[in-house]
Amino acid sequence: MTTAAGTGRQRWLPRVHDVLLVFVPLVIGLLGLRIRVNLTAALPPWLLYVDIAAGAVGCLALWWRRRFPVQVAALIIVLSTFAESVATAAMAALFTVAIHRSVRTTAIVAVATLAAVSIFYVLRPETSVPAWAMTLLVGSLFAATIAWGLLLRSRRQLIASLQERATMAEIEAELRAERTQHEARETLAREMHDVLGHRLSLLSVHAGALAYYRDATPEETSRAADVIRENAHGALQDLREVIGVLRAPVGEMPLPGVGDIGELLDETRRAGTPVTLDDEHGVTAGDRLVTDTVGRTLYRFLQESLTNARKHAPEAPIAVRITGEPGDRLDAEVENRAPVRPSEAFERPPGSGEGLRGLAERATLVGGHLDHGPTAAGGWRVAIRLPW
Repeated sequence: MTTAAGTGRQRWLPRVHDVLLVFVPLVIGLLGLRIRVNLTAALPPWLLYVDIAAGAVGCLALWWRRRFPVQVAALIIVLSTFAESVATAAMAALFTVAIHRSVRTTAIVAVATLAAVSIFYVLRPETSVPAWAMTLLVGSLFAATIAWGLLLRSRRQLIASLQERATMAEIEAELRAERTQHEARETLAREMHDVLGHRLSLLSVHAGALAYYRDATPEETSRAADVIRENAHGALQDLREVIGVLRAPVGEMPLPGVGDIGELLDETRRAGTPVTLDDEHGVTAGDRLVTDTVGRTLYRFLQESLTNARKHAPEAPIAVRITGEPGDRLDAEVENRAPVRPSEAFERPPGSGEGLRGLAERATLVGGHLDHGPTAAGGWRVAIRLPW
């Protein structure tokens, strides 16, 4: 209700100002004309009527002062050369020009108005007041009017500038929030792909193996079932952690590092894939320290590479090598041999291709480089170089 009332007031209040600005200068001008007639010799009736009519026209023209400030001022300037009743209207027109037009235009209109007033006093000289006093009075009134108009104009420009800056700041804040939200989603998508993709690939591979090897021994079936159960439980646990992070007001997903690489390799071995590790500097054992960012990138690289190897070359041996020069670079390589059995032996888990793209992005973000391709023996090799 208050907002509606305020909006209505803002709508009709300028109209009230316009009406007052039309009639008040006319009344003041007529009063001034009456005083002048009483102080000086009587004016011819026709000149008095012309003066009153000119005052009415000039004051009525003020209704359009905002839309045509210079044109209205020009009309009133012409009327000011012979009509005294437009004096107040002339000041209102000059004030409007000072608000809505440039300083140069305001100066031109002010000079023209002073010239019109000078012509008026030449045509109708004032004998009761000294010329210097009248000049000082008119000049002071015009100077005060112009100064007030320019001050109000500067204030409006300042307010408009502040509003524009506030609008731009709000837009920039919205864009930053959208960009931050997008980056957070991308990060979450990568983490979910890395965390869940690793375990779900194990589930898919062993479920496919159970479906293919119908004559598997009870021990083999039991071992595959254990792997499926273990990774299903791990996937659920990882999913709970992700959901917990999404629900929490503040928090991050638990981020793995080089200390978790040993468990990652053991998990792959328990799933039935032979894995060897050649760690030249003992990075995975903690003998050589790396930054958290590099360690996390190395872990994700190994996780994604092992997942891809199990997808495309089930049961094929995998060799992991970690070398490099401390203080310079850290090199890691995952190479799997050709598949032990044809790839058509059981259904291959579907892949989106996001894994290698995600690894390339991770490597680039830390100043590294990713390389991958087939080997001469029919296997596949993925290598990464990271700063150390």
